[in-house]
Amino acid sequence: MKCEICKKKIEETFLKKILGTYVKNGKGKKHAVCFECQKKFPSKEELLKQL
Repeated sequence: MKCEICKKKIEETFLKKILGTYVKNGKGKKHAVCFECQKKFPSKEELLKQL
């Protein structure tokens, strides 16, 4: 799976969970975001602006 902001591959645990998070936009669509982009953009609003 790739980060939708920086397009890098998101690492997964052995149970296939991502090391990052999912952010829902206003329409309810989920976007995968990596850990590094989470650190750069701490609030949900900033993350959604970058998408």
